[in-house]
Amino acid sequence: MSIIEIEGLDKTYYGMFGKSVPALRGVDLQVERGQAFGLLGPNGAGKTTLVKVLLGLVKTTGGSARLLGSPAGSATSRLRVGYMPENRHYPAFLKARQVLDLFGQLNGMPAAQRRERIRTVLEEVEMSEWGEHKVGGFSKGMRQRLALAQALLSEPELLFLDEPAEGIDPLGRVVVRNILRRCQEKGTTLFINSHLLTEVEMVCDQVAILHAGRVAESGRLTEMTSKEREYRLIAASPPEQVLAALDGAVESIESVTAPAGLYAWKLTVGGRPQLNAAVDLLRGADVEIEAIEAVRSSLEDVFLKAVEDAKEGSARVERS
Repeated sequence: MSIIEIEGLDKTYYGMFGKSVPALRGVDLQVERGQAFGLLGPNGAGKTTLVKVLLGLVKTTGGSARLLGSPAGSATSRLRVGYMPENRHYPAFLKARQVLDLFGQLNGMPAAQRRERIRTVLEEVEMSEWGEHKVGGFSKGMRQRLALAQALLSEPELLFLDEPAEGIDPLGRVVVRNILRRCQEKGTTLFINSHLLTEVEMVCDQVAILHAGRVAESGRLTEMTSKEREYRLIAASPPEQVLAALDGAVESIESVTAPAGLYAWKLTVGGRPQLNAAVDLLRGADVEIEAIEAVRSSLEDVFLKAVEDAKEGSARVERS
């Protein structure tokens, strides 16, 4: 079931003297319940505008967007959504527990429910012992976790996170990443807007790349990063035995970096049937196979190619 449905979404900003700036141009996206979805794109791609539309902070120019079956921005949808903004500024004189209590009151939560939820979310973000400490003494990572606790306070079904790991050290990123994984395990859908591609790659299972207000590419991360027809073979048998078994059976084979004590090759095959036939030949030749895995690109490679292709496509349209 789709928890976010976006169809033909347009948003144009109008400035002085009738000047128009298109921010979103016919965006189509779907996010399924329980997914960890990553929204990527260079500066000015339209990511922030899209999130603001979904949260009801910006009105669309055209198209539609729905959250949890209700129009984006409606009171019904917002009650079931948590939001962790990029810029998190809390009064320095307030204690962490007081910050959360304030947000609980703004959300209309009864006092008894607030006390229980504050205790729970502080445990979830590993800050139970910091509840009575003033925010002014918190590190950047602690403020990040407090913001995440605030976003989780109302037990949202859908959690928006704007740059959740920005500006924190590697250990802090591990903590945030583990918290997000636990949230997803409990059934919370994650919508992550980030420039940190490595973090998105570690957390998300679905991504979309925006460029100039359009979706340049979207899909499952495993499918987007896999290189078609290329596989890495790791074996314990001598190279000559492997090469003899695969002679003429694959389109190409080249030696690549191998783990200590093993040998590795990159195989290019015609498809999965040819890969299975190659495995049968290796087994028939008593080759000791350690592993066979698809060769994958990094998310950074996919991102750069999608943006470059989108730029070239826009340039062709402008020239025609």
